[in-house]
Amino acid sequence: MRGTRPAARWSAALLVLAVTAAVASDARAQPPPDAKPTLDIYGFGQVDAIADFNQNNPDWYDVSRPSRLPSFAAQYGQDGHFYLSPRQSRLGVRGTLPTPNGDVKGTFEFDMFGVGRDAGQTTIRLRHAWGQWKSIGGGQTNSAFMDVDVFPNTIEYWGPNGMLFLRNAQVFFEPFNDGMSNARIAIEAPGASGDAGVLTDRVELQNIKPRFPRPDFTGHYRFGRRWGYVQVGGALRYIAYDDVLTTDQFDLSGHVWAWGVSLSSNLKAGPRDVVRFQLIEGAGVENYFNDAPIDVGIKSNPGNTVTPVAGKALGDFGLVLYLDHTWNDRFTSAIGYSRVDISNSDGQAPNAYKSGQYLSGNLLCTPAK
Repeated sequence: MRGTRPAARWSAALLVLAVTAAVASDARAQPPPDAKPTLDIYGFGQVDAIADFNQNNPDWYDVSRPSRLPSFAAQYGQDGHFYLSPRQSRLGVRGTLPTPNGDVKGTFEFDMFGVGRDAGQTTIRLRHAWGQWKSIGGGQTNSAFMDVDVFPNTIEYWGPNGMLFLRNAQVFFEPFNDGMSNARIAIEAPGASGDAGVLTDRVELQNIKPRFPRPDFTGHYRFGRRWGYVQVGGALRYIAYDDVLTTDQFDLSGHVWAWGVSLSSNLKAGPRDVVRFQLIEGAGVENYFNDAPIDVGIKSNPGNTVTPVAGKALGDFGLVLYLDHTWNDRFTSAIGYSRVDISNSDGQAPNAYKSGQYLSGNLLCTPAK
């Protein structure tokens, strides 16, 4: 869920920079006569004023995430808060370097929305750091599994919980891209979260360590026309877990295969309306969702005294359906619904997160353009 793995992220970024530098060096030796490098600096400053009638996890005070809502009354204190947040503010640079053998382009972008260990903080958060030469690229950018164009025209930072949304370290290949239709395949940095459920406090499970011996394999194909587009995406991943305690009678090591498929679209329903849609089905790909916390749960393994419990890739379902409407040159609206459903395992606690719903609508005014 929008997470990043720092070591893999920076390794991929350094690889891209190294390749870019090598091509750039050759380009300087033989510059095209009529092409010049370009560098664009872009960004914006933003402040969000939020009146919270109930309550939310204080680390996520300025976004709407169903998984961060309270599980019981007054979990985060008393209801009613007011916030001002500048964390959506953004700054980026993108450049293109023409060469005799194709352009090299790259993007570096960050905002101020702390996540992970920095959750709740106003601090630099890397969004994009990637480069591309011809059909080959790498670094951190949008996963090849996701479809960023499903995101509706809202000013809410996190967005619909049921969509795929992960900026991830990756190396990708684009067989073709004609501006309307495209295809992309990628290997991406793996990662997952697990839930030991009702056995969390058992000593035997304290020594289970995750391991990711293979990258995630992702890709999509988009068919685009004047009426909009339809995109099909997929992901396949291998998640291992090792029992590093070798002095007891159990061997809890194992692995699971995880997978996911996605169907998404933008449809022009007239000169002023766009319908945004996504449907996701899979197991163990919650990490790619915008707001789904657990990829692997624990399940019972009856009759096996050596491995009495095992991991299970949790089934997941995601839905996004939104309408973006343009009233005139100044006013727009977005209204829609999204949800996530997770098929929890028999070893998870009864109160484990299993479903979240998201509904939003707005009326936005742009006084100047």
